[in-house]
Amino acid sequence: MANHRIIAAVRSIQKSTVGEGFSGVLGQRACSSSSKKPKKDVNDRLSGVIDAVNDRKLPPELRGQRNAVRSETDIINVVEQRIWHSMEEGQFENLSGKGKPLDLSSNPHADPADDTLYRILSKNKCLPEWVELNKEITSGTSEWRVALRNAWTCKQENEPKWIERSEVLKQRLRDINNKVFRYNLIVPFGRQMNGLNWEKEIANLHGG
Repeated sequence: MANHRIIAAVRSIQKSTVGEGFSGVLGQRACSSSSKKPKKDVNDRLSGVIDAVNDRKLPPELRGQRNAVRSETDIINVVEQRIWHSMEEGQFENLSGKGKPLDLSSNPHADPADDTLYRILSKNKCLPEWVELNKEITSGTSEWRVALRNAWTCKQENEPKWIERSEVLKQRLRDINNKVFRYNLIVPFGRQMNGLNWEKEIANLHGG
């Protein structure tokens, strides 16, 4: 009799445990699904806001068709069309200052601090660091490519000499790229440049 009671108690515990486990799993799934849904709604709303903001940045002619804008060229074309239409309508006639030299003493579109700094440099006949770096990079790159071509022409005749020269050229390439890296950090936005790539330069020599 006692054994029957023990077996019955064990079975009742098993049933209750299974039931609780099943209901617990269902509860977890319900909570996870309910938590995912609000999160998805928030993400969708944020995406909608971002799309709306980006759409407002476009010219009126391109709003609502952002997928059709493939590059900045599409926007530039719209701007040029608007300029031409304005010229045809005579909106550029009788402007204040027409026929007079431009006042380049300040840049109204530049940051005031940068504009002041550039004016001080200009008065003292000094150039910003990024302008000086640009000159150094341009001249250094031209000289480096001449040296590379000269070394390349001697490659067939003297392979060991080419290996020696190529190591020197690679070091000079790294020096130029270090200047490019510095230049890209300080140059105004939109004026960044790419560094030299040894494999691409050699491929250009093969193609030439």
